Amino acid sequence: MNARYLFKNLKLLWAVFVIASAIPSSAQLYPSKPIRLVVGFAPGGGTDTIARILASKLSEGLGHAVIIDNRPGANSNIGTEYVAKSIADGYTLLFNTNAIAINMSLYKNIRYDALKDFSAINMIASSPLMLVVHPSLPTKTTNELIKLARSKPGQLNYSSSGGPQHLATELFKIKTKTNIIHVPFSGSAPAMTALISGEVQMTISNLPTLLPHVTLGRLRPLGVVSGKRTMFMPDVPTMKEAGIDMDVAVWYGLFAPAATPQGITARLSDASIVASRSADVQEKILKLGAETVGMPALAFSKQLAQEVLQWADVVKAAGVKPD
Repeated sequence: MNARYLFKNLKLLWAVFVIASAIPSSAQLYPSKPIRLVVGFAPGGGTDTIARILASKLSEGLGHAVIIDNRPGANSNIGTEYVAKSIADGYTLLFNTNAIAINMSLYKNIRYDALKDFSAINMIASSPLMLVVHPSLPTKTTNELIKLARSKPGQLNYSSSGGPQHLATELFKIKTKTNIIHVPFSGSAPAMTALISGEVQMTISNLPTLLPHVTLGRLRPLGVVSGKRTMFMPDVPTMKEAGIDMDVAVWYGLFAPAATPQGITARLSDASIVASRSADVQEKILKLGAETVGMPALAFSKQLAQEVLQWADVVKAAGVKPD
């Protein structure tokens, strides 16, 4: 091979390298248009509210609008399945709670796998659960409610939109040996409406959903479902203080379809962590009764895998039949 031929080919290879280097990756271009954030619950509830706070801050950080798309139903399965089957380009994301882990054992014919079909991006926030009753119920403490429920088996009922709220109440029933009827709803807002109107008598739900109604006297708090009292309502005792060993929290997290390019998921993880740790987002979420977490993707993925197993055990222990 003569020197002229070699030099010519080296120049060609260099030109190809320069052109290739000048072409930005999809991650470098991302995002180039609005992003859809699917929420599997009805508008107005705690999950929806926190999702909107995050979406607003992400819009600032990513330079494109993040638009909320509510797709409630089947304990968030409708919205979750929609995202699982969406194009994995970073423009259709999911905002969900522990429900995504719980549904793996709660539904027999579920058409997605929480671990295989999603990339866990970031746990945004977490909140303890609380037991509340309608003010018409003559109970001021958790133990008074237990006594009443035992005296009227099958006559009291509770509302929930599924997820940890549902299973926490079922676990409460098992631990207290009470028979309280579940009335399911498609979202936390309609579940709260049923409770406030007196259609049902009680519920266990997350603080962002409950606090506004407790503050206005529409609901009476009886116990916090955690190991320690919450700073949001320090006068409300814990379940453990009532002699019931329960410690359950609800978290709120961001997910993308599993095949989403790693560069894009990394961009989303960084942007969402910055958003969740910003002072204004922390302040807004704190006012709702939740605390920001900002858990990175790897740690969040491990947490999700642990909860799939944990909630499967709770479903079995509580005797909840898969739908």
